[in-house]
Amino acid sequence: MKKTLNIVVTPPINGISRIKLNEPSTYNALSSKTLKSLINIFKSLNNENKTKVIIIEGSGKGFSGGHDLKEIRSLKKKLKYKKLFNLCSKLMLEIIEGEKPVIAKVHGAAFAAGCQLVASCDLAVSSDDAIFATPGVNIGLFCSTPMVAVSRKVNRKKTMKMLLTGDPINAAYAKEIGLINDHYPISKLEDEVLALAKKIASKSNLTIKIGKKAFYKQLEMPLRKAYQYTSEVMTKNAMELDAEEGILAFLEKRKPNWKNK
Repeated sequence: MKKTLNIVVTPPINGISRIKLNEPSTYNALSSKTLKSLINIFKSLNNENKTKVIIIEGSGKGFSGGHDLKEIRSLKKKLKYKKLFNLCSKLMLEIIEGEKPVIAKVHGAAFAAGCQLVASCDLAVSSDDAIFATPGVNIGLFCSTPMVAVSRKVNRKKTMKMLLTGDPINAAYAKEIGLINDHYPISKLEDEVLALAKKIASKSNLTIKIGKKAFYKQLEMPLRKAYQYTSEVMTKNAMELDAEEGILAFLEKRKPNWKNK
């Protein structure tokens, strides 16, 4: 187990690496230092062969309250604000563009940039009592960067209501609108998240890498172009050893022996 600043990183066990935001006194605020550390951690895990799935969670009472408002208040200058918000955007892009699937394990509150982090993860599972919000409007600072992530998971009207009111939503509604995949009693959350991560980690690393990249790339394309692109991706994928092994294993009714090639 490694601790970098206020983040605990657990090396891969069964292909699953874990990141824990560990600054409960600030509700796991996404300060500049924390953002920089997270970017480096995700880069490292994305380049590590032993890691197949990444779980990110928060310690203490909740997941993350978003940016450190004390830090924001101290910045004052335009270039410093821009640097902070660019750092946050860089982290979200590292998660989306990284090779490994990322699961957000959420309890308590995920607000503002914390909600953005949840929305940026490939999958998100929460406790039944988790709450989510983009409350920037309440303090005169509209959640414009969190809006990017949330609006790509939730439809426009529902996203706009979250942004314009700043009101929190509960886990059941977050699942209904597509912000999270599922929610469970807090006592079962760890087991459910781990079961999901293990299932994904059991697949071909290479196939997951190909699929994740293609998924996000095709989302931004017109329909015809998306089909052209994904047809090319599937053709290349079909030529890989793992596709040959997977199909053969299915026909022979046995478990595949992935080579990640």
